[in-house]
Amino acid sequence: MTTPSSNVPLAAWRDPEQVFCGWAHRYENAFWLDAGPGATTGRSWVGIGEPVASDAVERVVLREDPVDDDASWDRRGPRPGGWVGWFGYDAGARRAGAPSFPDPGGDARWMQVRAVIEFDHEASLATVFAAGDAGELAAELLDLPHPGEIPQPTPVVASARHDATTYAALIEQCREQIRLGNAYQLCLTTRFEVEGVVDALAAYRRLRRGVSAHHGGFVRIADRALLSASPEQFLEVDRGRIRTHPIKGTRPRSADAVIDAELAEDLRTDVKERAENVMIVDLMRNDLSRICQTGTVTVERLFDVESYPAVHQLVSTVAGDLLPGIQVGELLGATFPAGSMTGAPKLSAMSILHRLEGAPRGLFAGCFGWISPQGDLDLAMVIRSIVIEQDHAYVGAGGGITWLSQASSEVAEVVVKARGPLAALGASVPPSWATAAPGA
Repeated sequence: MTTPSSNVPLAAWRDPEQVFCGWAHRYENAFWLDAGPGATTGRSWVGIGEPVASDAVERVVLREDPVDDDASWDRRGPRPGGWVGWFGYDAGARRAGAPSFPDPGGDARWMQVRAVIEFDHEASLATVFAAGDAGELAAELLDLPHPGEIPQPTPVVASARHDATTYAALIEQCREQIRLGNAYQLCLTTRFEVEGVVDALAAYRRLRRGVSAHHGGFVRIADRALLSASPEQFLEVDRGRIRTHPIKGTRPRSADAVIDAELAEDLRTDVKERAENVMIVDLMRNDLSRICQTGTVTVERLFDVESYPAVHQLVSTVAGDLLPGIQVGELLGATFPAGSMTGAPKLSAMSILHRLEGAPRGLFAGCFGWISPQGDLDLAMVIRSIVIEQDHAYVGAGGGITWLSQASSEVAEVVVKARGPLAALGASVPPSWATAAPGA
């Protein structure tokens, strides 16, 4: 159902960071889907909403018609009456039939959008959409204070679910499961935690400067907040066409342009990384075929290197045309958790990882984003992210293990992925990890 809304274009551009900080201080349930600092293309959305039951979101019917019946209205993004929120990993594993850990902190949470400001970075245009009076909210923006300098946190050392030696041993157990034929690839993860109350707004402002990405975001619903610098778009539905963009393969960036280019080329040509990527592409082709029209599932790109401030990533795209009448819950049943965060075959991989990891993943390895009133959606992977609860915060990290994996390289990759989000909390990796991955 579409909620009637009004919209008001702003006379002048507003800084999304200033708007978000102002609204997040005034409203408990707030979000910022962020194109990144200094963005000159794409769109960002800052909004507020009211919590709703996740089962209501799962009943939303996705669009299947490729023809836009109202070309004058761009539906790309959250609107009043739509939803913003997340699905956690562990509930997804249960849905898929895998063993899972109970984790109330990782359950799905969604808000129904009451009002949102859309920032079109290319056109330098900001527009307020609201279920009520958009003009009143637009006027409110004129009084928002400047957010000020970002306060710096007290340096701490994070704790780890596994020390580096234990994680390296788990990698060898993954390789043994692959040798036995129980899996082809396994995405082994761990968790780093910081105790104490965290200033979520300040942490996100630091995160987006240090680990900016095209699917960054801050979503706070009640007493839990997700702060993400995700580079991986999990699922996109645009007028009946569904796409997924699995990432498998990582290299650190270098300040030296020649070395940086060599790292990117090494990633693009690495036999192990390409094998890992294509395994997940095949898995996602199978997942999408369960909800797409026969013969429409295709690989639109394979082994593209995408570069971000901290890492190079190896990315592919799989797409298809949805069957009529597919609901969000059916979409999740076919595709979630994402193959890039489980391994292949998916059910066997999740069962093995449940035993090896020994604890819940929570929101990490889940997905977050928006679902429109018309049934389009954009969900990103919860990676390179911070989850903040009342008295602690955590950062998940991991990597895909194949038979060709080397434990030392995989440990270093975890450090590369975790350091940015931890730094936004003022935290460093524990000594065992720092020693095992010097300079990573």
